[in-house]
Amino acid sequence: MFSKILSVINQYSIQVRAFKPNARLYLWNVILTGAVMGVFRLIFNFYALSLGFDEALLGSLITASSFVALLAALPMGYLADMIGRKGSLILSGAFLAFSILAMAIWQSEEVFYIMNALSGLAQSLAGVTMSPFLMENSDEKERTYLFSFGQGLMMTMASVGNWIGGYLPTWLGKAQDVSATSSIAYGNSVFVAGICAVIAILPLLFIKSPQITRSQRTIFAPFEFAKKNPSLLAKLVMPMLITSIGAGLIMPFMNVFFRVVHNQPDPVIGTLFAWGSLAMGIGLLIAPPLAERYGKIQVVVITQAVSIPFLILLGFSPLFWVGAATYYIRLALMNMSSPVYQTFVMEHVEPSARATVASLTSMAWNFGWAFSPTISGWLQVKYGFGPPFIGTITLYTISVLMYWAFFWRGKVEAIPAPAAAD
Repeated sequence: MFSKILSVINQYSIQVRAFKPNARLYLWNVILTGAVMGVFRLIFNFYALSLGFDEALLGSLITASSFVALLAALPMGYLADMIGRKGSLILSGAFLAFSILAMAIWQSEEVFYIMNALSGLAQSLAGVTMSPFLMENSDEKERTYLFSFGQGLMMTMASVGNWIGGYLPTWLGKAQDVSATSSIAYGNSVFVAGICAVIAILPLLFIKSPQITRSQRTIFAPFEFAKKNPSLLAKLVMPMLITSIGAGLIMPFMNVFFRVVHNQPDPVIGTLFAWGSLAMGIGLLIAPPLAERYGKIQVVVITQAVSIPFLILLGFSPLFWVGAATYYIRLALMNMSSPVYQTFVMEHVEPSARATVASLTSMAWNFGWAFSPTISGWLQVKYGFGPPFIGTITLYTISVLMYWAFFWRGKVEAIPAPAAAD
């Protein structure tokens, strides 16, 4: 057993050392951005509530961000081709940093909506750029490791950000002699996150990216690909769409869930989220060797299916320790398949269509998040967390059945990718 663990670690080390220079620079950005978003996502809901807004507005803000990301996915895919992968990543980081800083400085409902829309643009641009960028900067052998390592690193650093976010309002509140749960303490915490988001852009400036020729750019490419491959496209996108609708009902509100249902204070929730992000990061790092041994789609189906019973316990157990434990397990299981499936998708489309498909899968993911949080916020105000959890459980079950039916039972052939240049 111990020798097998050492073998896996050695294999991981070999694959990580094989990462290209561009990929390594991208991973430095991931480290910093992961920590920033860990702080911001923990703090922002509490920040908005401290200003007198309610859960319904929180849902609407998430909807605004995701709806813009949904609408912008195809235009952002075209923009990414126009300005290149490097320019797209830098612009996305700039949008994100500005949106966070603006929400810390101008504390109004209108600004929150506009900046959530801007963060939606950032999310969309990053989403359509990341997968093609990683495909172009990796070889087949280390590709799954790079996708998983990037997301695992993001989650691991988010755990650090979550932990810091749980205490940052207390530290800043003491420094200004205000309550840790005041809008001043929360606002200053968001501002610190925004400054760090600016710093996160720096590694991207050193990426070397080839220019894309004009002949490779066509705004009609998404429609052409959809016309040629309607069945494959539907199979690749539909399970993600169903999953996103379910995720949007619950995932944006987990900090509120632990505060309202289990009456936990900010430091406890921050620590819980930190360990949760770490659990997710560990799951993401475990995924590549599992995918190598058992197959990519097998890992997707099994891990997501096994996560559903833990989601049921999370939503309906009255005991905090049960909720916390199942939160960790569910996060690790449900999310470890994400980079594996992203790699699977990219391997099953032609190189010229990858940015297009990345745009469409981004649209599918953001569709659920564009509408579900508003519905969930309304349901929480009226009926509590029970109905949103039931909806999420049902939709996750449907998506797992889709993955199984489309890709495990009915196999599709991968398209070989050209080797990446050093």
